[in-house]
Amino acid sequence: MTSLPVLGPVGGRVPDVERIAVLRANALGDFIFTLPALESLRAAYPGAEIVLLGAPWHAAFLRDRPGPVDRVLVVPPAPGIREPGPDEEPAAMADFLAAARRERFDLALQLHGGGANSNPVVGGLGARVTAGLRAEDAPPLDRWIRYVYYQHEVIRYLEAVALVGAPAVTITPALAVTDADRAEARAVLGEPTRPRVALHPGATDTRRRWPPERFGAVARALAGDGYEVLVTGTPAEQETVDAVVAAAGVPVRPQVGTLGLGALAACYAGCALLVSNDSGPLHLAGAVGTPTVGVYWIGNLINGATPLRARHRPIASWTTNCPVCGVDCTRDIYPHRPGDDPCPHRDSFVADVPEIEVVEAARELLGG
Repeated sequence: MTSLPVLGPVGGRVPDVERIAVLRANALGDFIFTLPALESLRAAYPGAEIVLLGAPWHAAFLRDRPGPVDRVLVVPPAPGIREPGPDEEPAAMADFLAAARRERFDLALQLHGGGANSNPVVGGLGARVTAGLRAEDAPPLDRWIRYVYYQHEVIRYLEAVALVGAPAVTITPALAVTDADRAEARAVLGEPTRPRVALHPGATDTRRRWPPERFGAVARALAGDGYEVLVTGTPAEQETVDAVVAAAGVPVRPQVGTLGLGALAACYAGCALLVSNDSGPLHLAGAVGTPTVGVYWIGNLINGATPLRARHRPIASWTTNCPVCGVDCTRDIYPHRPGDDPCPHRDSFVADVPEIEVVEAARELLGG
C-alpha cells in the first residue's frame, strides 16, 4: 500500500513487534472511525498480531470477519472505558491487566478518548512502547499527541498510529461483508423486487434525531420514485420507527431488531442509499460502500462526516444554542472542567434541516 505522508509527521517504527494492543471499546460508529488507522498499522507491521481491546459486541462482530483486527480481548466495564452490558458478569480491571501482561504486547495504542481513564489502562498492559492520545488531565504515554476535541475522528486516529511509524494508507473506512451476513439478511428481507433504500431515524443521543415526520416525508418521496423503503432501528427505537411508518402514509418495511449487526451491514450493502441521522448505522453503511445522506449537527459534522462527496451528502444544522434554554452548546465538549455545567436538555438540534434538502440530496445520489 502507498502511504499518505501529507497527513503529518511519522514517528520511528518500533523494531521486533509481534503483538499490538489497541484500546477502542465503545460503539459502532466509534469503531468504524478507527478502521483506517488499523489498516495503517497492519501495513506498517504486516507480521504482527493486532488485538483490539474492545466490548463483547466487537468480539462477536469481528469473529471470522476479514480485516485488520486479528483478535478481540474484551476489556471489563469501567468508568470512562465502557458501560456494562445487560447480564454481564462483573470483572476486575486489575485481573484483566494482569492477564493482558502475560500476552507480552510490544505496542499498546490508546485510541479511546483523551486518556484520563484510558491511558492508565494502556500503561498497565506492560507493553514495550505505549502511544496515543492525551488530553490535559491525562497521564502521558511514551509517545503521545494532544487530544483536541474538534478534529475529524478518522484523522485523529491516523495521527495517533503515525506516532509508531504507521503512516496513513487510506482515509476511508472500509468493512467486509461476509457470505454469512448476506445469507442472514436474505432470510429476513427476501430478494428485492425493486431497488431498495433504507432510512435509519434513530440515534443514541436524541439531540441528533431529525423529526420522524421528516423521515416519513422522505420515505413517501422515495417510495413514489419506485423504491422499496426499509426503516431500520433497534428495539429501543421502536417508537421512533413506528412514528416514521405512520408519517410516511405509504407502504414501507420496518425492520426493528430483525437483523443482527452483520446482517444489517449486508442489508445496507444491498441498498442504493441510506438516509440517516448521525449514528453508527450511517457510518456502517458508508463503510460497506453504500451512498448516504446524513443529517448532522454542525459540531458532529466537523468530527464525523465523511469528507468525500461522490457518494455521500452530509447535511448540517447550524444550530449552536440549545433550543430550550439558549445555552451555547459548542462549548459542551470533552473534557468538562470543574464548574462547567453542560446543558441538561436533549431536544433535537437538527429539527431545522428542511426535508426538501434531504430529498434533493437523495435523488441526486440515486440519479448519479
